[in-house]
Amino acid sequence: MLCANWYTKTCTKVNPSPLRSIADWRGLSPEGLGAAVAQALHARREQLAAVGRPVYLHVATPDELQAQIDALTARAQAGAGLPLLGVPFVVKDNIDIAGVPTTAACPAFARVAPAHAHAVQRLVDAGAVWLGKANLDQFATGLVGTRSPYGAPASVLAPGFISGGSSSGSAVAVARGDVPFSLGTDTAGSGRVPAAFNGLVGLKPTPGRVGTQGVLPACRTLDCVSVFAHRADEAAAVLAAIEGHDRTDPFSCFAPGPAQLPARLRLGVPATLPQLDAASALAFDTACSEALAAGHTLVPLDFEPLFAVARLLYDGPWVAERHSVVRTLLAQQPDSLDPVVRHVIDQALAYSATDAFEAQYALRAAALQLQALWQGVDLLLVPTAPNHPRFDDVAADPVGVNARLGTFTNFVNLLGWCAIAVPVPASAARAPTAGVTFIGPGGLDAALAAFASRWLGEGATPGLAQPASQATLPLAVVGAHLSGLPLNGQLTERGARLRVATTTAPQYRLFALPGTTPPKPGLLRVDSGGSAVAVEVWDMPLAAVGSFLALVPPPLCLGSVVLASGAVVHGFLCEPAALAGARDITASGGWRAYLQSLSFPTGA
Repeated sequence: MLCANWYTKTCTKVNPSPLRSIADWRGLSPEGLGAAVAQALHARREQLAAVGRPVYLHVATPDELQAQIDALTARAQAGAGLPLLGVPFVVKDNIDIAGVPTTAACPAFARVAPAHAHAVQRLVDAGAVWLGKANLDQFATGLVGTRSPYGAPASVLAPGFISGGSSSGSAVAVARGDVPFSLGTDTAGSGRVPAAFNGLVGLKPTPGRVGTQGVLPACRTLDCVSVFAHRADEAAAVLAAIEGHDRTDPFSCFAPGPAQLPARLRLGVPATLPQLDAASALAFDTACSEALAAGHTLVPLDFEPLFAVARLLYDGPWVAERHSVVRTLLAQQPDSLDPVVRHVIDQALAYSATDAFEAQYALRAAALQLQALWQGVDLLLVPTAPNHPRFDDVAADPVGVNARLGTFTNFVNLLGWCAIAVPVPASAARAPTAGVTFIGPGGLDAALAAFASRWLGEGATPGLAQPASQATLPLAVVGAHLSGLPLNGQLTERGARLRVATTTAPQYRLFALPGTTPPKPGLLRVDSGGSAVAVEVWDMPLAAVGSFLALVPPPLCLGSVVLASGAVVHGFLCEPAALAGARDITASGGWRAYLQSLSFPTGA
């Protein structure tokens, strides 16, 4: 797998401080906040203040910082559980921090926030310390990071090239090593594109998994609070702190999915790629080669249905959501908006309510069609961005360059999916600012982050929390419920996911049951003369186990099945009395192989 330390090795010259990760900061004071943490926090605050704009739009004052330290010290001494005790962070300046202006990179819009945003409050409750607010494309409208009156941050790894946006300052703050993680927002890719351009992990949760109360909307129905970090496991730990139902957010929808993905994945990749620059092509080819070397399968897919969904975002009425946020400002002070941002938002006036409903109908139809995609692949693997523009590229074509950057990001939130952008260090010699993104269905956040951590070759960091996942029951299937066979839909429609294809321990006999529709086998454990039989182990959500059991007909039943590894799971067995006269097919090695030996096809 990929080298987890490539970024540190190549980029410590940006900020040589050893305090770059969550683990570094937590290691300062394992027993409590302590003087070491307080001293380090004040020093880091001074560092942020020295950087100033265009990265930071507000840096905590010494009094604001000391007030946080005092409050945390008291909580630590009282024995409060504080998993992020003393760990500093910054947030994008469309996310509220109590008592601090939220500008959304528009001075005329600035207002002092009355309370922390939901995600900020969760971090503060976990013991984290906010140090500042970061620059962004105005009103989070853009993927370039250049649409701010406060200036345009550059890529930390490639001066002269854009940082990406709209979460520009949030990404740069982490890439510089100023803080170990930051919060951005992501509507069309703003938590992923800047990650690629700064060599970071960018975790974009399933819409609704993290409450957006206190986040100035871009498109309220699509917005996600995202996380930038150097490591996937640390991004996941931050997600674990901020996720959960938000009773103040009508769009909150917290529905955890599985904790793990199969060891060998089917990765959907674009069958044809739009033109990529050399760096992005190299990064994507490198990732595909790494995937194949790790035993994963690449499945070419027609991405045009996804690109059609993506076009709905800016070529459709969703831009009216942006207009709803700034319409008063547009009417009263139109010149206060960045000209490009104003041009984009003005497009909302061309759409009617009828257009909005028709677009919703088109999206629902597309989403229904694309849900079937997940029957054939486990994740999508795509370039995070097709190219990395220079500042003069954006100046020459601000709308066109921005639109191209969203090629592989715009459709994800519209479809309710999750994603994580990761760097591709093997391409660092030519392009340290190109990366790839793994995309999964909604709810897969915990499993996706765990996979990304393995992909990057990260070693385990003790004490890091993990995002919530649903409780599941491992279930071994041996016959018609195998992948691609007639009853497999009874598993998938209940949210079950394939964990592994393996065999039983050599303690079983397999029989073809007569007169069953569709044809089914019976698995019997024996004291002697047994063999290994091919099975698949599926993780079934516990909440769905009851409805599944109701579908299991006699003489089949669920019992304990011993796998080749020695693990014991629940699985299909057969009552011995039903096997009198049944054909022993153990020699075939499994039900699928037996069916293939017959005249009728496996799907019959």
